Amino acid sequence: MTEGRMTQEKPFELCVVIDDDDDILLAARLLLRAIFGEVLTFRDPESAFAATAGLTPEAILLDANFSRGATNAAEGFEWLGRFLARDPQAVIVMITAHAGVQVAIEAMKRGATDFVTKPWSNERLLATVRTAAALRASRKAVAQKDKVAMIAAAPAGETPLLGTSPAMARVQQLIDRAAPTDANVLILGENGTGKELVARELHRRSRRAERIMLPVDLGAVAESVIDSELFGHVKGAFTDARADRIGRLQAADGGTLFLDEIGNLPLHLQPKLLTALEQRKVTPVGANKPVPVDIRVIAATNLSAGQIADEGRFRQDLLFRLNTVEIVLPPLRERREDIPALVAHYHALYARKYARPVHPIAPELMAALVAYDWPGNVRALRHAIERAVILAGDAPFGIEDIPLRSHGSPEPVRIDRAAVVEAPPPPDDMNLERVERRLVETALMKHGYNISSAAAELGLTRASLYRRMEKHGL
Repeated sequence: MTEGRMTQEKPFELCVVIDDDDDILLAARLLLRAIFGEVLTFRDPESAFAATAGLTPEAILLDANFSRGATNAAEGFEWLGRFLARDPQAVIVMITAHAGVQVAIEAMKRGATDFVTKPWSNERLLATVRTAAALRASRKAVAQKDKVAMIAAAPAGETPLLGTSPAMARVQQLIDRAAPTDANVLILGENGTGKELVARELHRRSRRAERIMLPVDLGAVAESVIDSELFGHVKGAFTDARADRIGRLQAADGGTLFLDEIGNLPLHLQPKLLTALEQRKVTPVGANKPVPVDIRVIAATNLSAGQIADEGRFRQDLLFRLNTVEIVLPPLRERREDIPALVAHYHALYARKYARPVHPIAPELMAALVAYDWPGNVRALRHAIERAVILAGDAPFGIEDIPLRSHGSPEPVRIDRAAVVEAPPPPDDMNLERVERRLVETALMKHGYNISSAAAELGLTRASLYRRMEKHGL
């Protein structure tokens, strides 16, 4: 066993790589240290299984074959099952030198999150593992949230969406009716309203609940690779296509495909997606024969109903195919009665995470939180409560710990405890890294962490802004 130790803050904590080729282990460890604080490598799955008992890595890369001459992935499938039996939330990416499409499909059906082939493209491997690790982090966050019982929790098995307002009651009714069916669902709502939570609840209560739900954030995928990402490609289809790769539609076969930020799907690819959904067949880039798929599609966008209905932006025949059922999530300002429950929930969640006491919230503070419009919605409220819990320490937090901006002003209210936060560089600071970080942070705060709006003001794509946010720890 070898390992790479944390030298600076990384997006993820732990990755495990299991392969019988020492060169592969070394290459993976050196590459993945860019995004993981620690990378553990093992030459055989039995040692890895024993050594990682009690650990919760964000990603596990598992070779499909270990015996000399083996090509059927039987050993990889066996250990895939054992890892998932021990931790059903584990995120496992299968790796193999034998890139048969059927092996890839079978790996997905058995619970693998994704599939990479040797030799790999470093950029592709990083993107695949980063996505897998983000999925694991999301699962951990949801599991942690479910354990918090600070509010009057819904009965076991009920939706994780918080709120009892009339607006949320209508959302719950639509989920109740749509979830058990195979109808495609389109979720509309501003950034931060909880569209992915709705998608996961629809899948959890569907007939496909035991199969995979595969999310694809089209806002974070470069336009040049969206075709390959969704539909897959065959070896030789383009310059970097050194092996067959199944696309997300095919990988989700039997389960649910969640297309987040569907409004970012380029117009020239929309007819191809429409054809795939109508015919229930996928044609990989460079292939001649379509492959049958059985998927339910849940799509989401922060575009308004009017914007998504603009034929210059989105094909209406595809829209009709996607919005058999349409669920509109209200912004937080339209369901203010839910804010006290949300505050209590996140207060308890982050007090537990940071080992802080849970103090009663003063009525005047709660009144200010309810009156605030919350650009960024529930996500912004969650971040604000987390920040307040951190800054307040063991004391009750107050309005001075929460940066509520006055209407029309991008500047936060002055914070009394600002001494514990590193002050921004002076205006004449010309260090490029610090200037870039300050500009990104300012744009995000100005637009209430609306990624699309902040990216537009900065002159960046959403994917580019995400990369800079990650680079600067934002």
